[in-house]
Amino acid sequence: MNQYPHLQSRIDTFLSYFLDQQKKDLSESNRLQDAIRYALLAGGKRIRPLLVYATADSLSIHIDKADYPAAAIEMIHAYSLIHDDLPAMDNDDLRRGQPTCHIEYDEATAILAGDALQAMAFNVLSQTPTEATKVVKLLNNLANACGLHGMAGGQSLDLQAENKTINLDQLEAIHSAKTGALLVACVTMITTLCDDLDSRQIQAYAQFAHHFGIAFQIVDDILDVIGDTEQLGKRAGSDQHRHKSTYPSLLGLEQAQKKARHHIDTAKQFLLETNIDNQSLLTLTDFILNRSH
Repeated sequence: MNQYPHLQSRIDTFLSYFLDQQKKDLSESNRLQDAIRYALLAGGKRIRPLLVYATADSLSIHIDKADYPAAAIEMIHAYSLIHDDLPAMDNDDLRRGQPTCHIEYDEATAILAGDALQAMAFNVLSQTPTEATKVVKLLNNLANACGLHGMAGGQSLDLQAENKTINLDQLEAIHSAKTGALLVACVTMITTLCDDLDSRQIQAYAQFAHHFGIAFQIVDDILDVIGDTEQLGKRAGSDQHRHKSTYPSLLGLEQAQKKARHHIDTAKQFLLETNIDNQSLLTLTDFILNRSH
């Protein structure tokens, strides 16, 4: 059961409002704008904004302030999906239950839509209503999370690993960068906004997010095996089709499920070490373990 419709609706409304503000600069709708809106507002679980909001709730950061990093993260995620789906990358034709951006429009427009979304992410993040020094830290955090040592670097490693046998440490290194870095940023951008944390608590939140990210990826790999296309909104079995190493392929399904549980339990332990009421984060952590799509 979906526990978060109000927050998913909130981020969709915020994203739509931001796109509308951008549209005022143009006399009429154009193909690029349409493609951006198509990709960004296509639905999805909105796990990354939910993680931002849950962290903000735990740390008593006002939700109006959290909207900006939540939107920025989702824009980066949307851009990454557009580019991942391109023929030169994963060559997928279905995303969130509808044709991928390059199928619905064309490859050039899809590439430009991704480029624009990346720039827009930093635009919206720069408008976060907080002190300028904190805004700089937010921008630096997101840049590192999606750059050479984060998402883009991880995607490159993932492509290089196709049709090869890699070990578990190598797989975790790939996904800690490709998927995990953005999920960690969801949490650490919010801890940047909080003035009441000591260094030990900040590190505990970062470690929570790291293990949350690994568990999220393991569940994603499992669902690619046991899920169906209609429920997932993307082609089931695509990892096997592209001969990718995954947690189920390396460990087997049962052991992969146990490993996901291990990382969930570890993530929760780090939350306990903060000595803060993190019920929102605990609930979301259980939600990602038990999700079906």
